Amino acid sequence: MFQKRNLTEMIQFLKEDEAFSKQIVHWHTIEEKEADDRDFPEHLHEKIVHALHKRGIEKLYSHQADAFSHSQSGKNVTLVTPTASGKTLCYNLPVVQRMTEDPDARALYLFPTKALSQDQKSELNELIDEIGASINCYTYDGDTSPAIRQKVRKAGHIVITNPDMLHSAILPHHTKWVSLFENLKYIVIDELHVYRGVFGSHVANVIRRLMRICEFYGSKPQFICTSATIANPLELAETLTGRPMHLIANNGAPAGRKHFLFYNPPIVNRSLNIRKSATLEVRKLASEFLQNQIQTIVFARSRVRVEIILTYLQEVMKPIVGTHSIQGYRGGYLPNERRLIEKGLRSGEIKGVVSTNALELGVDIGQLQTCIMTGYPGTISSAWQQAGRAGRRHNEALIVMVASSAPLDQYIVQNPDYFFKQNPETAVINPDNLVILVDHIKCAAFELPFKRTETFGETEIEDILEYLTEERVLHLSGETYHWMNDAFPAHGISLRSASQENVVIIDQSSREKAKVIGEMDRFSAMTLLHDEAVYLHQGVQYQVEKLDWEEKKAFVREVKTDYYTDANLAVLLKVLEIDKTRQTDAAAFGFGDVTVQAKATIFKKIKFETHENIGSGPIHLPEEELHTNAAWVQLNDEERRNWNEIKLEEALLGAANVIGYVAALKVMCDPSDLHVFPQIKAVHNEKPTIFLYDRYPGGVGLSQKVYEQMPQIISEAHQLIAKCPCRFGCPSCIGVHGESNQTKDNALRLLKGWKG
Repeated sequence: MFQKRNLTEMIQFLKEDEAFSKQIVHWHTIEEKEADDRDFPEHLHEKIVHALHKRGIEKLYSHQADAFSHSQSGKNVTLVTPTASGKTLCYNLPVVQRMTEDPDARALYLFPTKALSQDQKSELNELIDEIGASINCYTYDGDTSPAIRQKVRKAGHIVITNPDMLHSAILPHHTKWVSLFENLKYIVIDELHVYRGVFGSHVANVIRRLMRICEFYGSKPQFICTSATIANPLELAETLTGRPMHLIANNGAPAGRKHFLFYNPPIVNRSLNIRKSATLEVRKLASEFLQNQIQTIVFARSRVRVEIILTYLQEVMKPIVGTHSIQGYRGGYLPNERRLIEKGLRSGEIKGVVSTNALELGVDIGQLQTCIMTGYPGTISSAWQQAGRAGRRHNEALIVMVASSAPLDQYIVQNPDYFFKQNPETAVINPDNLVILVDHIKCAAFELPFKRTETFGETEIEDILEYLTEERVLHLSGETYHWMNDAFPAHGISLRSASQENVVIIDQSSREKAKVIGEMDRFSAMTLLHDEAVYLHQGVQYQVEKLDWEEKKAFVREVKTDYYTDANLAVLLKVLEIDKTRQTDAAAFGFGDVTVQAKATIFKKIKFETHENIGSGPIHLPEEELHTNAAWVQLNDEERRNWNEIKLEEALLGAANVIGYVAALKVMCDPSDLHVFPQIKAVHNEKPTIFLYDRYPGGVGLSQKVYEQMPQIISEAHQLIAKCPCRFGCPSCIGVHGESNQTKDNALRLLKGWKG
């Protein structure tokens, strides 16, 4: 008979069972931490104190007390503490306090996702009910019915929304929101660390527009921002809001004991240093915990990987607890699906969830005990966010990071000090990215006319206003620029992706009724929703029967296959303008503007379990174009003469693979934010060149940081390959097993020459 183990017994089992213990390369234990408590502030309203007592809260954590007192004294506050440390009270207390003193006061809460908005509304309404205050708290998002929208605009004391709705539905219609903007006292921005890259750069401009409208209505709201641990929270908050901030980083919340394991899958081919698939090892580990009824969350980096792991685990768990107890969770699921999953996790009805980083954020999903990561999430900050989903308050928790063969994963598990002692990442944003800035100046001009000498935030924009006047978008009358276009600008501008519109996924399996099951951005759709692609959703396989690119619709039908699909993307990169260069004896480094043309070409069918290629087919889709910034390193003419063509191409591909991962570490960004593109003969100079470009229009400053650190990046890439135990090259260093037995040596030789 099966003997169920609890978490403590499972931890002991992992230490003793040879099948698992041999693969654990590092075991890091973080001991439990007691709370740092403070008495309630004297001027906290007695009704609020009474409501907190009813909820079992007798004292505040130190960071909650500090956030309250600094907010009360009129400061803008940025709070940085780990997941599940009670950040919600840091903004709810000052906001509710102000509203008990001033019934006309208003607050605007910004959350990056709808799920968080719904979650926070429930908690806030419970607090308001216990106080017995007449404070109206509403969410305002795409799911809000037209009947309720008018009520929110007129009578909402606390309006909970997301940046997309603020951008496209609230600011352009500010005349319908007069009571909000005239009386706005607080703006709360939760999950600050999410606002990075292109999304953060857009949101910084949305905040500029918001503050411009507040000024017009005579209000001067305070900001309260909360964030997970990042290296530059103060800088990010000040760049995002355009306001000076006071930083609170003293976490007073208690924490349970946490075991953090680095797990490296076994080597299946020693000479090639090829390891067993991380996905299959995650299935084995997660199955052990789920069979023991230990509530577990599994994170995977991509939508496809989530669905593959979900399919595996549902098969394993079917005879034990049924497939319903294991669910997937990712972007693209519809809102009601996600609400049901969150509810099931809180109640304990759902024992396991497989998620992309959508559940990194602070959605309340109860007391999970175990977190398993399929590969390094790409940033230290994300890894700690994911780890924080397991073990709340005083509960013991286990976190297992299962490394893939990717160089970045192998670097992390072989250098645990880098992970545990390094500062988390810097969040890079560039609100003055010209593409983004021009878009938001159009939106701002639609909302309110611009004076000739007016700045946007701190940025001077007279040149842009003149340009938009020449383009007949604005009209100059006296000293004021007025909007003169028929179109409504905010609708055509997406805050979240380089491509402006999403593809809707329509399930045609039922003869009676076709239904929408999700959506996807255009760039991803090229490789995941092309004709004949196998699209996975909630563990169910769908085949794409037709992708209507013009209408942005993918028609799918449920199928049962033993394979999934993966697509190739052909890329052409051209340098438009060179801004910076520098030379060494063997190499030249450059930075400038580039254009990238991408086209999906063929797809492969890959068998479940064995991951072997069992067929392929063409993809017929138009090209997508991206204008951005890039850094590059190229081989000088003299050094070029010492290479033959085949060896050089091998060396270039091998070096590029490692440089891409090391660059992501050095500039502290997600590897998917930077694309690496080697060319044996670059278009602009006909020399062997490795490019690294920002994957966002106009760039957000990542490749500029790469250019500044290129010598260190090349040196560390050389070191990573040199230390790899394989003989001729492998997935953990140069990316693939070498075509010849000199591929690894050739990559080392190229990098050694470049580092001088």
